[in-house]
Amino acid sequence: MSPDNYTARQLAVDGIETVQLADAARKTELEIAPGVGNMAYKWNVGGRNYLYFPYPGVAAFAARPRLCGVPFLGPWANRLDGDAYWANGKRYLLNPNLGNVGHDGNQKPIHGVLGFSKAWKLVEAKADGTGAWSASRLEFWRHPEMMAQFPFPHTLTMTHRLRDGTVEVETAIENHGTDPMPIAIGYHPYFQLHDVHRDEWHVHFAARDHMVLNAQLIPTGERKPVEFADPHALSVGPLDDVFGNLIRDPDGRARFKVEGGRERITVAYGPKYTVAVVYAPRGQDFICFEPMAAITDAFNLDHDGVYKELQSVAPGATWKESFWLSVG
Repeated sequence: MSPDNYTARQLAVDGIETVQLADAARKTELEIAPGVGNMAYKWNVGGRNYLYFPYPGVAAFAARPRLCGVPFLGPWANRLDGDAYWANGKRYLLNPNLGNVGHDGNQKPIHGVLGFSKAWKLVEAKADGTGAWSASRLEFWRHPEMMAQFPFPHTLTMTHRLRDGTVEVETAIENHGTDPMPIAIGYHPYFQLHDVHRDEWHVHFAARDHMVLNAQLIPTGERKPVEFADPHALSVGPLDDVFGNLIRDPDGRARFKVEGGRERITVAYGPKYTVAVVYAPRGQDFICFEPMAAITDAFNLDHDGVYKELQSVAPGATWKESFWLSVG
């Protein structure tokens, strides 16, 4: 491979600072907006964007952001069952007056407090003969309005890598506090295929367990075997489902896939992403394979003894995991 095959460039696109990682040999580009949640919004392979991004450009997205591309969800992903949660035997109340917690249609707090945060700072964008990468950091502990909702001082470092035709998204969480920090972060990537209608897409679920949810999409604690066909046709109906007990390949990764005519996207979950949400609403030309470190409402379900798999990071330690995206 030519040493200049991979490039990492800092650009101003529509007045917005971005990073472009490129692999010339494989005609692949990944574009990230550090100041808008450090979100990847373009994953071009052969001239086609495999991320769902319903905007004419990144400036329009920055002006009125909504979930699309590859957004990060933290310090919790999905819903909490009420405006409070348990951690280390203590009950913490959310403050709705701070304006940094969103709610779903049932008024459940959803997707943490970072949203499309401008607090991410680019720390590195480089390339060499083996790949291209960019790293951005968010020092959660420096922000009182964040700490008020989740009083665990920590630093997040997100690294996007482009290597051998694959995109890796690595997340490192360093706990600066004196107590264990519960980990329930996740991502909500939006993918699209181009060669056939969405109803002709087929899905492979790399999971054994299908979590039973109540009417407000909170897990009940009950699990049942995955009942979907393999592959499962999206024409059957919408998906908004939570899966556990993921099926791992010999390399430890669980691979979820969506296939169209000749196009295919694979999302590979590292071992610490123990839960997968699959979201494909009716009438929308996207599907989300969401890597999750914990089940929905994990903090509270752990306290109730219903959920036994909540991870934590010890004081002074770092939690780290990746997921990988590939086309074809």
